[in-house]
Amino acid sequence: MANKENLPIHTPEDGIKTLWVEVAAGGVDVPAYVAMPQKAGRFPVVLVIQEIFGVHEHIQDICRRFAHEGYLAIAPELYQRQGKPQDYADVPSLIAGIVSKVPDEQVMADLDACLVWAGQHSGDLMRVFATGYCWGGRITWLYAAHQPMLRAAVAWYGRLTTGHGPLQVTNPIDVVDQIDAPVLGLYGALDAGIPLADVDSMRSALHAGSTKAKASEIVVYENADHGFFADYRPMYNQKAAKDAWQRCLAWMQSHGPAT
Repeated sequence: MANKENLPIHTPEDGIKTLWVEVAAGGVDVPAYVAMPQKAGRFPVVLVIQEIFGVHEHIQDICRRFAHEGYLAIAPELYQRQGKPQDYADVPSLIAGIVSKVPDEQVMADLDACLVWAGQHSGDLMRVFATGYCWGGRITWLYAAHQPMLRAAVAWYGRLTTGHGPLQVTNPIDVVDQIDAPVLGLYGALDAGIPLADVDSMRSALHAGSTKAKASEIVVYENADHGFFADYRPMYNQKAAKDAWQRCLAWMQSHGPAT
């Protein structure tokens, strides 16, 4: 669904190349959308971690935006073993049918496999980043405590104190002592699913966490709701989205330049 004020953004492919690939992970071929500069070279890698709805057009477009900034962006279908999100008509059914059945350990391993693939296909594994949205925002925090190759990460409105089911027992607030890459968290003050009390608790935990946790930051947009960056949804907030995108790029650039 398009937002009421703006059409969904479609980033052109001029100067970049895009493709779907199969990434071998745990005995399964995981589909992943890839976008990178068309020129020859080795590029910094950014793992683009899907929303709850999977690797749909919005996530693919984000990959194209990163490719125009000089990155190799890769977005794997992280529900590959559990089902197809487009088969579900509403969010509660999607959570019950797929999301609650996806263990975090599986997701971490699939993302690790994507880094292996990227390193074999023009990716510079000395410059690795991660960013995730909604469901993927929570995963981004966890991945920053899992993968020591990360230079930095950006988590967009991801849950901080809860998951989506019994298989998701560890949450971002539980791993602040293990965070090994500085994370920029981007949140909306109007997000009823992630109350500001949770954001405040996470800030306090970061201040008492690892060195990289202490170097992390959380930005809250006062008039923004959950999904404020999702230009295809009614809650899209253009002002917050533009500012957050620039902060995202600057955060990655400051921790490992793209060029």
